Amino acid sequence: MTSWGRLLQPDLALPGSVLQLTPELIAQHHLKGLILDVDETLVPFKQSQPLEEVRQWLQQMQSMVTVVLVSNNLSHSRISRIAETLGVPFYTGAGKPSRRKLRQAVALMELPHQEIAMVGDRLFTDVLGGNRLGLFTVLVEPMVDPMEATSSNSPKQCLRNAEIWISKRLGVVLAAGDPR
Repeated sequence: MTSWGRLLQPDLALPGSVLQLTPELIAQHHLKGLILDVDETLVPFKQSQPLEEVRQWLQQMQSMVTVVLVSNNLSHSRISRIAETLGVPFYTGAGKPSRRKLRQAVALMELPHQEIAMVGDRLFTDVLGGNRLGLFTVLVEPMVDPMEATSSNSPKQCLRNAEIWISKRLGVVLAAGDPR
């Protein structure tokens, strides 16, 4: 596997949304902190609030781990509303795979890197950024608006398909639930 392939290889690829990240997986991988992407990881891109099932999942996670949101989204007002609803700190305009805001989230948690997971739906932003910082990386399927899920030709879906194709050419294995 090329060095790029290693940087794009998630430690864990889940077969569904972030809701598939269970307390058992958290314990199994000795995680104490989660850095969560927002758009299409927690909330479909065009929605301004998380679904009730995401709120409940996050409440369960917060009883086990520290949670911080780190989003590339530049809309401070949108991300702050989501973060306030969930009761978690947040950073916007992260520019992942840049490590700057990820480092700030790690510093806020005051945990060792190996005890923190970067969880997101994108290889070239979330996984790459997390791996560049030495975090445990979790790739989830995007959480999309049901009205848009029928369009497999959307620009975002095309980009995700391209990311997966390129990463596989670099030797990345994306078998669901298959740790590195």
